Amino acid sequence: MSTYQRSAAPIPVLMRAIGDSYALWPARKARLCIVNYHRILEVSDPLLENEPDVRTFRKHMKMLADCFKVLPLDEALTALQQGRLPARAVCITFDDGYRSVHDLALPVLREFNLPATVFVSSGYVDSDENMWNDRIVDAVRAAVGQELDLRAIGAGRHPLDSMEARCSAVRQLTTRAKYLPPAERMALVEELEALARPAGRPLMLSAEMVRTLQASNVEIGAHTVSHPILTSLPDADAMAEIAGSKAALEAILGRPVRHFAYPNGKPSLDFDERHVAMVRDAGFAAAFSTAPGPATEADNVFTLPRSRPWDTSTFFYMLRLLRWLAS
Repeated sequence: MSTYQRSAAPIPVLMRAIGDSYALWPARKARLCIVNYHRILEVSDPLLENEPDVRTFRKHMKMLADCFKVLPLDEALTALQQGRLPARAVCITFDDGYRSVHDLALPVLREFNLPATVFVSSGYVDSDENMWNDRIVDAVRAAVGQELDLRAIGAGRHPLDSMEARCSAVRQLTTRAKYLPPAERMALVEELEALARPAGRPLMLSAEMVRTLQASNVEIGAHTVSHPILTSLPDADAMAEIAGSKAALEAILGRPVRHFAYPNGKPSLDFDERHVAMVRDAGFAAAFSTAPGPATEADNVFTLPRSRPWDTSTFFYMLRLLRWLAS
């Protein structure tokens, strides 16, 4: 286990003092910042502009270790509900279940002795099939020529004559596909792959990796079976996705899976009160959206906010968390 000692440099010391001071405000209620990642990249990739490379991720983790109190998710939620959450409390989470969490993020988490949680879409475990959004990226990357013509399936024409154009094509196709019913979404992806013929490599966790993470201070949570937008499904299918992911992951781990994250996670748009009730009925203890801001004891434990760190600067990322804690 790491014996990392947090930095005694002036800025981390000052940030810790500022964060601790918030706990002394008479009207202040406890706040928990829950940050969210997906893939970690070996090197930066313009087609995956929102995913940090491992060098950037390490900077983030060092900042969190130096300036905040990073807690296991279950421990933090219990402390929040009991009114004993420490100042500067932060939890680290990952969505989807990429193997880069095991291969790239886990060594960094171990270096700084940081706990985390990975919300895994169980249907991709031990599968060579990647998630639909990654298949779009791989297809656009592999496509030859100056244009992708998808008018035959009503998806328009997309220039490919520059990296900027390819990035735009990824954004447009991902946005278009996200809210399609699953069968229509897959038809679009398969048509795109038929034109581009990508040679993607498997990106998702194996069952053994899931067990290794659980044994390495990384909790496993559920994220449905196949990562659909729940509001796009009939209720029975949505319940099968929610409960099925819990059962599948518990079979891999041999222990209860207590927490759930809604795919895409925008309240009212991606999930609604029907799905909140399904998560509760499936036996989860808490569930998470992707709404920004801190979690408080007043929040519904089945719609807790959680946000990915959009800031490109580690310093502004740190200030964002302090602002959430103070708000």
